[in-house]
Amino acid sequence: MVVDGGHKESGEKVVSHIKKCYETTYVDYVVNTHPDSDHVSGLITVLNELQVGKLYMHLPWEHSDEIRDLFKDGRITDNSLAERIKNSLNKAYELYELALEKEIPVEEPFEGTTIGQFTVLSPDKDWYVNELVPEFPNMPEKKEHSFLQKSLSEAISKISAWIEENWDTETLSENYESTGARNESSVVLYGDFDGTKVLLTGDAGKDALTRASYFAESQQIDLKQCSFVQVPHHGSRRNVSPSVLNKIIGEKVAEGSTANKSAYVSVAKQSEDHPKKVVVNAFIRRGATVFRVF
Repeated sequence: MVVDGGHKESGEKVVSHIKKCYETTYVDYVVNTHPDSDHVSGLITVLNELQVGKLYMHLPWEHSDEIRDLFKDGRITDNSLAERIKNSLNKAYELYELALEKEIPVEEPFEGTTIGQFTVLSPDKDWYVNELVPEFPNMPEKKEHSFLQKSLSEAISKISAWIEENWDTETLSENYESTGARNESSVVLYGDFDGTKVLLTGDAGKDALTRASYFAESQQIDLKQCSFVQVPHHGSRRNVSPSVLNKIIGEKVAEGSTANKSAYVSVAKQSEDHPKKVVVNAFIRRGATVFRVF
């Protein structure tokens, strides 16, 4: 199973890794969490170079007839809106067309969907179609207030840096501006491998993660038991808050406690901005050892 593919060069490394380490050219499932090019482009390489059993991705252009009336411009047609979305998300649409060409089944991953050992925790279809997609960049002006105004407001190295911050006083804020709707649309995945529990977050923000936690609770899933967690959106402080982390990671532990889970953050090797130190600290404070993955 491949979840996101980075840029083209990353996709080439993924293909090489699968061939070398798994000694196969077949992938059961490919998941595109959301349509940003730094998550999609590498998957085009994966589909071109490997055999794929099924592709999971959202198809926002397929829902134009459901959301057309949300916009001010009454001249918009279902077809013109669909074309606008396709052009805006050209890499995602290219991935979709490639899947059709190769006769790879495509399914939209909404809340409750099962993908191998994983369950989709977010987004649910109604929220995605009616609130998130209309707020994607380059969409027409809406009739209502925006989602953002209504929002819930190959090398691995250990991150050893801890900024000067009192263990008991968290400076990660509840009030950073929320991440965008396209990031909030990220597929959030929960997996259970014979008791080893995994949480993959893509670029999900505070709203999506909160919704994921509520759905998990409804399914008797305790996300705090996850021992392997993806730090959302390259460690951006706009995607998490103390209250959200308390829901999905757990409350802070006593200083000096032994770490009981691993968290990884995917960042560019030369990145100086990510991950944000307050985010790294927040995960460490909640019993996680944090790793940077290049």
